[in-house]
Amino acid sequence: MQNMLTIISNALCRIAGRNVGAQTVSELLVDLSEYVNVTSSPPATPASAQTRRQPPEPPPPVCAPLDRDQADRPGGRVVVSRSFADFNSTATFDIKKCDVHRLEEAPPLKAELTRDQGLQYYRVMQTVRRMELKADQLYKQKIIRGFCHLYDGQVCPLFTLHSFGFAVFYGALRGNVLLLPQEACAVGIEAAINPTDHLITAYRAHGYTYTRGISVKQILAELTGRRGGVAKGKGGSMHMYAPHFYGGNGIVGAQVPLGAGIALACQYQGNNQVCVSLYGDGAANQGQLFESFNMAALWKLPCVFICENNKYGMGTSVERASASTDYYKRGDYIPGLRVDGMDVLCVREATRFAAEHCRSGKGPIIMELQTYRYHGHSMSDPGVSYRTRDEIQEVRSKSDPITMLKERMLSNNMASVEEFKEIDVAIRKEVEEAAQYATSDPEPPLGELCNHIFSNDSPLEVRGINPWVKLKSVS
Repeated sequence: MQNMLTIISNALCRIAGRNVGAQTVSELLVDLSEYVNVTSSPPATPASAQTRRQPPEPPPPVCAPLDRDQADRPGGRVVVSRSFADFNSTATFDIKKCDVHRLEEAPPLKAELTRDQGLQYYRVMQTVRRMELKADQLYKQKIIRGFCHLYDGQVCPLFTLHSFGFAVFYGALRGNVLLLPQEACAVGIEAAINPTDHLITAYRAHGYTYTRGISVKQILAELTGRRGGVAKGKGGSMHMYAPHFYGGNGIVGAQVPLGAGIALACQYQGNNQVCVSLYGDGAANQGQLFESFNMAALWKLPCVFICENNKYGMGTSVERASASTDYYKRGDYIPGLRVDGMDVLCVREATRFAAEHCRSGKGPIIMELQTYRYHGHSMSDPGVSYRTRDEIQEVRSKSDPITMLKERMLSNNMASVEEFKEIDVAIRKEVEEAAQYATSDPEPPLGELCNHIFSNDSPLEVRGINPWVKLKSVS
């Protein structure tokens, strides 16, 4: 099977001009879907639409000297280099209108994007996706244990490898790579707030851990329980932390009152900072949320409460769980926004609007990011027992945030296909190196089990599982 994977991967590398081939079945699926997107004929569109989506004609390319023998050989390629001056540095895009509650103004209907911003957003979203695909693989190999809630998605088998050859269900190729588009939420929020602002979320925290500044290497090492993990291998999937990032919380809804407390600290210190407190639609009916809303409104705390509504709380649809699914109105007396959570620019503009609302002293605001998860609630949930595959396919075919951003930039001559491929190759290499580290780094020794219980405190004894077992805690 590995030999067959290598043969197919090498063939795709030759076709796409890549230097690094797929190392796993999951990565091969992504490569195959990208190849279909490039080689398939696009659907017929009106002539006016085709004209509108075509990027401007670039200036005559500057070609590197080409060896004539190489050019004459079958498959010989001419490498074309383009300077940054060939690309548009800025473009403005129409974005979806936000629904508002108790607000006289709303986020803008247009968003400006620079070339550097677009490439950075693409790089971060693609890194989160590749990282989570690798986590999916490590979990299925039983290298990652316990709970593992992925932020981007997992891959569903679409082909079979056997001793008689390689069979591909070509017509279903694009529809079987299950990628969850919540990357736009994390990247859009981070693009709109300051590094010194604060963020706290629930247990689907890997993406936010990365956007808050933690490396892929530290995140994967934490998932595998290694000493080099962000929490020294003792936190796992649900308990990762970074400067101004407070986790990663395993109790449903418990992070929301903590977020209100962080906002209270910001107000008390007068530092003009805000706290973004995230929760899912499954936690939206928790009583502690409404207590937090009440206190935040009374004290006008600078807190942006964000509900990531991916339509299902574990295996229960929002319609079956909530009498009102207008989560952005749940604060009643607190203003609210309902935002397209699949569009990174829409999320960015809405979050920027919400943060400025809080900084101006108007108190808290609630945002509902409408997104979707293609996979199950966690790695143990197949995700198809409570909804149909047709429903998943319909959403997936229209709303992938990475594809949306990439097409926007290509159609406005802000980047080239080759540039995106180079980014993809670099990301794949980074994730593979991080995975190698996460599987080879040593586990923390038993003697460090109780370390870091307190900060800046003298060593103390900690009782073990019975009175005769004593452990030491060092800050």
